[in-house]
Amino acid sequence: MDPLHGYPRPQLERDAWTSLDGAWQFAFDDAARWRDPGDVVWDREIRVPFAPETPASGIADTAFHPVCWYRRTFDAPPAAPAERVVLHFGAVDHDAAVWVNGRAVARHEGGYTPFSADITQHLRGDGVQTVAVRAADDPHDLAKPRGKQDWQLAPHAIWYPRTSGIWQTVWIERLPAAAVSSLRWTPDVARWEIAFDARVDDAPRDGLRLRVELRVRDRLLADDTYAVLEGEVSRRIALPDPGIGDARAALLWSPSSPTLIDARVTVLDAAGNALDRVRSYTAIRSVTIDGGAFLLNGDPYRPRMVLDQGYWPESGLTAPSDGALRRDVELAKAMGFNGVRKHQKIEDPRYLSWADRLGLLVWEEMPSAYRFTPRAVARLTREWLAAVERDYSHPCIVAWVPFNESWGVPGMTSDAAQRDAVRALYRLTKSLDPTRPVIDNDGWEHVATDIITVHDYETDPDALERRYGTAGGPPDVGPHGHRLTLDGFRPDGRPVMLSEFGGIAWSNDPDRTWGYARVHSSEDLAARYEGLLRAVHAVPSFAGFCYTQFADTYQEANGLLFADRTPKFPLAQMKAITRGR
Repeated sequence: MDPLHGYPRPQLERDAWTSLDGAWQFAFDDAARWRDPGDVVWDREIRVPFAPETPASGIADTAFHPVCWYRRTFDAPPAAPAERVVLHFGAVDHDAAVWVNGRAVARHEGGYTPFSADITQHLRGDGVQTVAVRAADDPHDLAKPRGKQDWQLAPHAIWYPRTSGIWQTVWIERLPAAAVSSLRWTPDVARWEIAFDARVDDAPRDGLRLRVELRVRDRLLADDTYAVLEGEVSRRIALPDPGIGDARAALLWSPSSPTLIDARVTVLDAAGNALDRVRSYTAIRSVTIDGGAFLLNGDPYRPRMVLDQGYWPESGLTAPSDGALRRDVELAKAMGFNGVRKHQKIEDPRYLSWADRLGLLVWEEMPSAYRFTPRAVARLTREWLAAVERDYSHPCIVAWVPFNESWGVPGMTSDAAQRDAVRALYRLTKSLDPTRPVIDNDGWEHVATDIITVHDYETDPDALERRYGTAGGPPDVGPHGHRLTLDGFRPDGRPVMLSEFGGIAWSNDPDRTWGYARVHSSEDLAARYEGLLRAVHAVPSFAGFCYTQFADTYQEANGLLFADRTPKFPLAQMKAITRGR
């Protein structure tokens, strides 16, 4: 097991897996002249899964490099004749081609979502094998989902160094012929049940069954067996109703009580023999909106979120370790927040697993493209659907955000096609997941949304309170001149959240950093933070908020933490202010 990042797919876990992280051969191919791994001149070494732009990779080259190559050897896991060996990639930015022992096995487009390949037929016995990867990532392409990755040579304004190539774990696992390939959990608090959907990849055979065991700690909640029909199982599992009061509340997932239901899923043959075993988990939890309120498990709940860019100084978009992911969740809670808005990044599943286990709400947001073209819409839609599928079962996720501030759709007010694209992706997301709110275009120009979100970096707390504290709600035109709604869409009855505000910078290097406002001491930052939070807590129409931001990120020094996660003023004081006490 990789000591850095742990099991890469925490909601569908097996024992038989091997990490391929570590030292790989590496080469830049700036002229894109090599088409086959055998042509490459391997002139350096890289530490996977860290991008070559990062110091953690051992390369730390932030110049423009449109193509890079990787190669390493590995030992094939011993497999029985009916078993398969699958090669997995957590994320490769942006277009990946993969070879095993010189034979092409996979192609994938999209820098934030996983892909895999069955490499069984390409292995040379049980001995040493070779895997190679070509990653193409045009640094100037604005029509692909790139998030905060800068298209200029040096990071500027709110954009950061690029992330090229492999930036999440590479791993292999051994599978039986009949194996669980996907799981989907959908809790229903009102009916006190969990919908369970699974796909089973199998060799042709009759009589396959799937056993599902659910437990909370040592208490058995369900032990059911279902027939596998046409490779699928789709059932609703009724849970024993604990009654009212504390017994029922103890089984509900929330940030203050993140109760998880452990699951064991077993594929059985007709004789009852176990063919595949996987571990997973789910939770009983609901997220709805009603009467201008955000409801968690049917009760009004105010998200106190912080905007989290998910970068580290030495390792970029990749966490330096699994412990660093856990520490970020713990710090957000210690700062008084009950949630994060993961900004312009599809986060590593390990982070989501820690948020599930420790109790932290997450808004998942699609990294933006910055041009509106048919190809840009197709790329963004394809990758967004893959992200929703990957992360659907995480109880921590309480909102989907396909667009931010009209990035990638800059002509929202004048171009009906751009408004249709935003509206369509909202509807498509709702069709895939009707159980969570969807924010169509966070902060600006809503055309179809479950939550009205506003971005406002007003530095005067009294002005902020006056602007939103009136009975009429938020103004029609936001502070940056963008209309709040378009095409006659009305916010009536929807919750209103201030999903970006603050941005107060304090840095030891003010000449090289910036923020939306600047202070010159820890004490000043605490005072300014307290003033803004007092104003936000005083606005009764705000159903929740998201402060900018969690930690300093490169030149953007408006974090409550320094980039190394050191608090800029005491955590206990920060927590009290955040919670409005």
